[in-house]
Amino acid sequence: MFEDRNLIAFVDDDDVLREANVQTLQLAGFEVLSFGSAAEALEAVGPGFPGVVVSDIRMPQIDGRQLFRRLRDLDADLPVILITGHADVAEAVEALHEGAYDFVPKPYAAERLLSSVRRALEKRALVLDNRRLRREADRVEGDLPLVGSTPVMEHLRRTIRHVAEADVDVLVEGETGVGKELVARALHRLSRRRPRPFSVIDCGALPEAMIESELFGHEMGAFSGAIRKRVGRIEAADRGTLFLDEIENLPAAAQGKLLRVLEEREVTPLGANEARPVDLRVVAATKVDLGDPAVRGAFRADLYHRLNVVRIRIPPLRERRADVPLLFGRFLAQAAQKFGREAPALTDAVRRRLLDHDWPGNGRELSHFAERVVLGLEAPLAEAGAPQADSLPARVGRYEADLIREALDACAGDVRTALQRLSIPRKTFYDKLTRHGIDIEQYRPSSAR
Repeated sequence: MFEDRNLIAFVDDDDVLREANVQTLQLAGFEVLSFGSAAEALEAVGPGFPGVVVSDIRMPQIDGRQLFRRLRDLDADLPVILITGHADVAEAVEALHEGAYDFVPKPYAAERLLSSVRRALEKRALVLDNRRLRREADRVEGDLPLVGSTPVMEHLRRTIRHVAEADVDVLVEGETGVGKELVARALHRLSRRRPRPFSVIDCGALPEAMIESELFGHEMGAFSGAIRKRVGRIEAADRGTLFLDEIENLPAAAQGKLLRVLEEREVTPLGANEARPVDLRVVAATKVDLGDPAVRGAFRADLYHRLNVVRIRIPPLRERRADVPLLFGRFLAQAAQKFGREAPALTDAVRRRLLDHDWPGNGRELSHFAERVVLGLEAPLAEAGAPQADSLPARVGRYEADLIREALDACAGDVRTALQRLSIPRKTFYDKLTRHGIDIEQYRPSSAR
């Protein structure tokens, strides 16, 4: 398998002209494979060939246009440049309509061929990068829909697999768009409860006047307008998983009753005289640190501690920048399928956007960006290519913070090991933690906190 991204397969049955062109390309810094016939080229060039093919049109047995069609069948994205005589220009134009990359009419200056080859190689590199990103995203995902190859994401996937079968309640922390519901669904799917319901309750969207009826259900006649019995959403999740999204927004009136459900594993509908047992696993998600009293506010401390049997924190994209291209590749493929279009090649402008932007909306923002790129909208591409306001020191600082986070994650928050990995003095280490706002406790196992 060839790996050189500077590779050209040159095909011409005229030995003198072929060798002259090969020499020109080699002097320009390209690696060239020389073939005297299309049949020889077809034996060496296949799907995934990292370079481009340059071929004369007029050749015996298999001519250049036939060679192009066979290569197109092997790999539709492989650039093929055709060299034509005056009488072959019309045929070359037809090949362009069929998908050939370019044609170079004879006689031509060396720079004309070199310019076409350079552009074709750039396009080929972008296509192969896209393919690699999609393959890598599939590889690292495995049985979990959590794309990422950084140590913190590998640790997250291991934690989910370890916790899933334990059947304990879980508190999932993370900013908007990091994938808290994906984690909850993964916990359900990998547990013994997977055949049973996965029930989602958005605590911030429930109408406060009806929240107790929605969660706990009611008996007929329990209140004015209760003309029939209603099974609450908690009871409906019996033997399954109950996902409480944005638990920090649960009204105070419902928090006490939810605490009783969690402690007793039973629910009492409005108007009922007896409690009903429920077999639940509860996964709650929050955007804020409920362990901080200043942030928790009116949220009950006892309810927080009851939910916090196991806590899983999902890092934002700015803390795992190396995962952004992988995740974007996955979103790009999904968007292409959604809109029925081909996934476009990554441009330099899009690459800069992926690496330089902080993605405060995390996966949700990145997914929307991928959709705009697939739709060919100019605004995000122009924005991606615009000069960045960040200074070099700011970018260096972000990179430094990423390295510290990776070291802490790899050693589970052990300072001594982190110092050895980073090769910096202890005082410098703590100064940098303060400067970058890194909380070392987040990287330590729950039992060590």
